[in-house]
Amino acid sequence: MALRRSDQKKEPSIELFIKAGLDGENIGHCPFCQRLFMVLWLKGVKFTVTTVDMKKKPEELRDLAPGTNPPFLLYNGKLKTDFLKIEEFLEQTLAPPRYPHLSPQNKESFDVGSDIFAKFSAYIKNSSANTNFEKALLKEFKRLDDYLQSPLPEEIDLNSTEDLLVSRRKFLDGDRLTLADCNLLPKLHVIQVNPSK
Repeated sequence: MALRRSDQKKEPSIELFIKAGLDGENIGHCPFCQRLFMVLWLKGVKFTVTTVDMKKKPEELRDLAPGTNPPFLLYNGKLKTDFLKIEEFLEQTLAPPRYPHLSPQNKESFDVGSDIFAKFSAYIKNSSANTNFEKALLKEFKRLDDYLQSPLPEEIDLNSTEDLLVSRRKFLDGDRLTLADCNLLPKLHVIQVNPSK
């Protein structure tokens, strides 16, 4: 059955459920919740956000998503759980020409920051016990910095007589935010706001 033109332009109904902050109402510091929020925002789609106070999870949410903690999503009334599957679903479903693709061009853009949060968590839990955790975290930051400083292949002009020694890009994968940034930025924000021991 062919879709009518009005059906093709209809906005999806999207509700994102995320963990509330310490006050039980505002957006919390969950990097996975923030990641999905960024994806929806960058897609330019209309969506609503419901914060969930994890101390007193509302009864209706227990019925909606039993045993599931935020983030989760209602997309046209259908429940989606597991933030990685949600992100993949949104990238496939909210696609061009109406919505931008957010996948990075370079696989390294996604890989470079993938271990920072794990190294940070290990450092916070064990920093007084062993300096190796601090060294591992600093090594990950150095790897990220080196990647950001190095020109991407598309920045290099093979016909130019000048060598580009430092990248001029704004984000991990170029001059636009991608899923790689949606993954890394919330984690860096948590690292920034967490006081060191």
